[in-house]
Amino acid sequence: MSAPRTELLRRQFELTWSLFEYHLERLEPEDFLWEPAAHCWTMRRGPDGTWVPDWADTEPDPVPVPTLGWVSWHLGWWWSVTLDHTRGRPPRDREDIVWPGEGAPTVEWLRGLRTEWLEVLDDLTDPDLDTAASFPVPDDPEYTVAHMLAWVNAELMKNVAEIGQLRLLRAASGQGEVR
Repeated sequence: MSAPRTELLRRQFELTWSLFEYHLERLEPEDFLWEPAAHCWTMRRGPDGTWVPDWADTEPDPVPVPTLGWVSWHLGWWWSVTLDHTRGRPPRDREDIVWPGEGAPTVEWLRGLRTEWLEVLDDLTDPDLDTAASFPVPDDPEYTVAHMLAWVNAELMKNVAEIGQLRLLRAASGQGEVR
């Protein structure tokens, strides 16, 4: 008996999300801006009070170590833009994705993105997976919605691992607690 591809992608997503919830439930506001190294990227208050990510259009060498806040903003950025593409909305620019801040506001933002993503997944059929997708690989007619969904799952897995590792490193440094 074979499972529909949409079901397999959904199960993979749900497994990754369950691992993410383990960390989301344990995050403390102080975890978000803890700097794990001297050379890091984080979130900073802009002149208007909104949070602004450290950024370079060309990746620096050495690559800065991100804070948990920066990783959570990055996750929210690519996921918001992916949702724009899947919903047929004009994709927002990086600067338009506003990080809510330390603690519960960001956790709720990420959970809200999950809810939106599940709505997208629920509307897809296997034939939908074979249609061309322009994000994150534009101008490649071989790149399909199935590829995009697999990319989202892989990117989420990577970001979940980074957030979990940063949370554990902060606790191991004696500046936080492991729960």
